[in-house]
Amino acid sequence: MIKKLKLQKGVIALILGLIALVIYQIMDTREMESSIYALEAAGVLFMAGALLFLYPILFSKKDKEGRVELESDKHPVKELEK
Repeated sequence: MIKKLKLQKGVIALILGLIALVIYQIMDTREMESSIYALEAAGVLFMAGALLFLYPILFSKKDKEGRVELESDKHPVKELEK
């Protein structure tokens, strides 16, 4: 499902944001002044991840009936033969 809606980059950004947040916590317990930069990086990565999750929704296409079609992979999906 994640691959189908092109959300891998958003997931990666959120994971990197979480890692940066853990780094901030470690640096903050050691009272390092540069820990604020890790916190800023975590915030930027979380915001970028959120925007990347919204990308397929914002640029989706509407069909004739008004339904929204999310673009998935460009390869056609093989349907099961009945």
